[in-house]
Amino acid sequence: MSKSKTTPSLFNRGLLLLGGTVLLALPMLSAASCVGTNDSGSVEEDERPSTSDEDALSSIQKHGHKAVCSTAAPGFAHCHARVRVEPDGATVTPFAAPSGLTPVDIQSAYKIPAGGSGLTVAIIDAQDNPKAESDLAVYRSQFGLPPCTTANGCFKKVNQNGTASPLPTADTGWAGEIALDVDMVSAACPSCKILLVEAKSASMADLGAAVNTAAALGATAISNSYGGSEDASVNTTDAQFFNHPGIAITVSSGDNGYGVEYPASSAHVIAVGGTSLVKSAGGTRGWTEGAWGSAGSGCSTQIAKPGFQTDTGCAKRMVADVSAVADPNTGVAVYNTYGGAAAGATGWAVYGGTSASAPIVASILVATGKGGVANSWPYANKGAFYDVTSGSNGSRGGKYLCTSVAGYDGPTGIGTPNASLFASGGGTTSSSSGGGTTSSTGSGGGSTCTHPICTAGVKLTKACDPCAASICAADPYCCGTKWDSICVGEVASVCGQICN
Repeated sequence: MSKSKTTPSLFNRGLLLLGGTVLLALPMLSAASCVGTNDSGSVEEDERPSTSDEDALSSIQKHGHKAVCSTAAPGFAHCHARVRVEPDGATVTPFAAPSGLTPVDIQSAYKIPAGGSGLTVAIIDAQDNPKAESDLAVYRSQFGLPPCTTANGCFKKVNQNGTASPLPTADTGWAGEIALDVDMVSAACPSCKILLVEAKSASMADLGAAVNTAAALGATAISNSYGGSEDASVNTTDAQFFNHPGIAITVSSGDNGYGVEYPASSAHVIAVGGTSLVKSAGGTRGWTEGAWGSAGSGCSTQIAKPGFQTDTGCAKRMVADVSAVADPNTGVAVYNTYGGAAAGATGWAVYGGTSASAPIVASILVATGKGGVANSWPYANKGAFYDVTSGSNGSRGGKYLCTSVAGYDGPTGIGTPNASLFASGGGTTSSSSGGGTTSSTGSGGGSTCTHPICTAGVKLTKACDPCAASICAADPYCCGTKWDSICVGEVASVCGQICN
């Protein structure tokens, strides 16, 4: 084996796992590209049976959904919240009782421990939701969460200057975003305080000023669920608004599939992509995830590549870093009444978008005592994240940027939080690979090394080769069942090596 001059894209395992899910929805991804090859160049059929995780993902029921905010002009941002709608594509689907993922579901899926008491998650949004506090009270009461009010000091709403008045003009679109954000903080960190900072407009200057205010008011972490186009001004904006060492800042990656938005591409933030999240009988987790088909990903055109991203697939900043649930088809329960029937805001609805994933990740960081980590932290602690190895957000950016695979990938980054491991930093050793690091967790099962690592055959042990250790940590099939053609393909995509 020799080191590859460029790290090949890891697609064999990821596309195979699409099985009957995304592959059916994206016919432009050919079946031929899903099959691994051995070192002789001949095609070997995948013998892996369908798993319960794959079956769970393929069974996701599709629903219509729409953006709650309108598109944005240059220099302005649009929110990334989406809401489930009726077949007419416009009418928000109302629910008499909560439907969608609940706080118990979110805490279970990401193994979130109790924590965060007295610490603050700040939410940055534009415009005002006059019902934010009263609707939040309904949400928290419904799910048995402790009250979070202005009176008890848990909830605080201010304008971008940090004062309680005057508040910005109310807006029914951004009101839905605000409802989603505060509900997701409540779901992931019920003991956290919530600071809602409302910018007077959706301009990047006003939203950035709101970020600075949140930092000045003592936020432990700051969540941003909006984005706009990149231009030559973003490096100046980045230094002015998003450089707050000691405060974790999360930003949603976008809801339009492949393509980078700012501030997700900021040099100082944790860019959060999106997944589909469903219950599954497979493994011990009880849940499984695949890349959401509309999650944002790609390469910045303006922001330099940070040192913790070592992949060769992007010359500049790569998005995303991590991910969490965003698919409206597996969406979250939200309570919102501002605007009433005319705005489709009559109470319970199902929301999604990477607007959900950004506050969830910010709140998990605070709940686990990691609210002050830098955006390099996930790359140094990959073992604390569930690797998402199926799904795609399209093909326009090529497989590397669009397909979820073992190890780092564009739509889901390092993966989704296993918050039970955050306090220990993941508890694994790491070796450089792909977007950042690849974790190995000691020796694994399997047989002895009876064939070269570049040849498909019997299962291997992690002790066979450092590359085998990395692959088996990302793809247990290779050590537990068989070293097949997919494992051979991962020699390149996980280890950055090629088989001669």
